[in-house]
Amino acid sequence: MRAEIEALTIEIKQSLELLRRRLDWDKSEKELAELNAKAEDPHLWDKPEEAQALMQKRTALETQMNAVGAMQSELDDLTGLAEMAWEEDDDASLDEAQGMITALRDRAGKAEIEALLSGEADGNDCFVEIHPGAGGTESNDWASMLLRMYVRWAGQSGYKVDVIEEQPGEEAGIKSATIQVKGHNAYGWLKTESGVHRLVRISPYDSNARRHTSFASVWVFPVVDDKIDIDINESDCRVDTFRASGAGGQHVNTTDSAVRITHNPTGIVVQCQNERSQHKNRATAWNMLRARLYELELQKREEAAAASAASKTDIGWGHQIRSYVLQPYQLVKDTRTAVEHTDPDAVLGGDIDVFMSAALAQRVGGENA
Repeated sequence: MRAEIEALTIEIKQSLELLRRRLDWDKSEKELAELNAKAEDPHLWDKPEEAQALMQKRTALETQMNAVGAMQSELDDLTGLAEMAWEEDDDASLDEAQGMITALRDRAGKAEIEALLSGEADGNDCFVEIHPGAGGTESNDWASMLLRMYVRWAGQSGYKVDVIEEQPGEEAGIKSATIQVKGHNAYGWLKTESGVHRLVRISPYDSNARRHTSFASVWVFPVVDDKIDIDINESDCRVDTFRASGAGGQHVNTTDSAVRITHNPTGIVVQCQNERSQHKNRATAWNMLRARLYELELQKREEAAAASAASKTDIGWGHQIRSYVLQPYQLVKDTRTAVEHTDPDAVLGGDIDVFMSAALAQRVGGENA
């Protein structure tokens, strides 16, 4: 057990050292001191937009540096606890220390990956759009399972989720859904989830209990800041209004308040129905369209744009980024990174950090190659 704890400790130290290098620690300390000094200027809020940008930058930098310091302090405490347990031959305390050091190793590893999120939109909120492939009720149900997985992941990760639109299936599941995930680095973490997801299971909708394969596509795009100018010619767009659908009760509208916008040059379609007010739904839909067009521009700058686009246009065999097998065995495997998880229930319950971390590391490694 001692060797295992020492190996974990080395991993944590390596992660913390890497974080310090990526932060350029000495430079960051000077920058934070300068930002703190500017924050105390009594005239700072004479220009609210500049003040808000400065405060956000200060908070982000301070949070990163404090996190590294806190993990270092925790590591020192835990190694001290482990040393005492070894000296006293206290197996129970050793087990406890190992568990806590393992958890710290995982947090340090996640922070190391998060430090890679330096893309211009990585820190933004994002939209997650989910569509079932062919297959009717079975695929609709699979799409709803993915929606639940992302909502649970967001909640466990401290993000807020707003449902923008959700079209229920005729028998079960969903025909489509769009959620907005709000929080620092939401887009950075979720962007690698774009693509086709494949499910293999015994269908609960098949009276003969046969095994079915279902597909659903996930599309993640960043919420566009006001600072980013996306020029949209309204004459290029068709705006339709329709009556929102739902499960019933107070959320079902009796007026045509839902809004759908089609951008003719690109074929992009967005819609919003979560608000009772057509005006609010229209505003949100325009924001979604700006975000989609911005994400399209980001794609053009990435080497993987062609592969990414292909994965979104064909929801079926050969394009999946991840397979979730529930029968005849249990395994979730990412086809891009070969990362596997043998507990599909945990994954579908929101435990997807291991897949996102590996995909982010692979993407950054490729970009830096």
